[in-house]
Amino acid sequence: MRHVFFFLVILRFQFASMEGLQGAEEIGKSGFVDSQGVKLHYVTKGEGPLLVLLHGFPDFHYTWRDQIPALSKQFQVVAPDLRGYNKSDKPEGIDQYKMEKLVGDVGAILDHFKQKKMVLVGHDWGGIIAWNFAMAHPDKVDRLIILNLPHPSGLSRELANNPEQQKSSAYARNFQKPEAASLIKPEMLAGWVKEPEARKIYVEALKASSMEGMLNYYKANFPKPPYVEGPKLPPIKCPVLILHGLDDKALLPGALNDTWKWVEKELTIVTIPGSGHFIQRDKPELVTRKMISWLNETKK
Repeated sequence: MRHVFFFLVILRFQFASMEGLQGAEEIGKSGFVDSQGVKLHYVTKGEGPLLVLLHGFPDFHYTWRDQIPALSKQFQVVAPDLRGYNKSDKPEGIDQYKMEKLVGDVGAILDHFKQKKMVLVGHDWGGIIAWNFAMAHPDKVDRLIILNLPHPSGLSRELANNPEQQKSSAYARNFQKPEAASLIKPEMLAGWVKEPEARKIYVEALKASSMEGMLNYYKANFPKPPYVEGPKLPPIKCPVLILHGLDDKALLPGALNDTWKWVEKELTIVTIPGSGHFIQRDKPELVTRKMISWLNETKK
């Protein structure tokens, strides 16, 4: 079982190129946000409207190091470490990682910077948090950018009806097992990072993280078999840009179908061949260019 588990973890984290290497402390000024007693670390750079970057699993704010310099020319960019990760607090218990807590963390960031609205960007778990925040607080999201995380309705449909997506989600079922945290090491989770110096930075950040906390995202929020289609969700009321690497082995592109039914404003979907799940690392220049171009086009 252990060998199968390791194989699934490696399959989940496809190798990505890590261009533009910087030290983890060089991409912005550090600070902390209080979210109902949970301290969240962030880095920030730039001035102007607020733009928040939410990372996924197994990652931290450093994943955005190629995007932050360019985006900070027009925005105050804030890239937090999600709860459980790196320098942020690591509350114990599965309930501390339920979606309403994660959505609350984003709201705490917005309040901390005394802004009424923000551009919200999310990848992987950061993407599902971003979708949910935009549905729960449509008045607080100016524009939404999602990287390799289809709309929750599309993903639940595929899990319920597509055997290939069910197979591709086997890693999540393993992450939900009680013994999962004892089987995973930081060095394993950093295996997707190709560049040796960057991998060292990731290993240290993941050692500082909570393995139980990171897996609690799956235990608290990822559906378990038998899969069924989820309930009807509130519409997204802001413009949306989706960037999706077509070589993603975990989140298949079929889940993108019908996204236009769940978004009331302009929807732009960009699929990128040759990129895997970590699209912001596989194609950093392309992703940054697409983000900035779209943000400029949709500026009010």
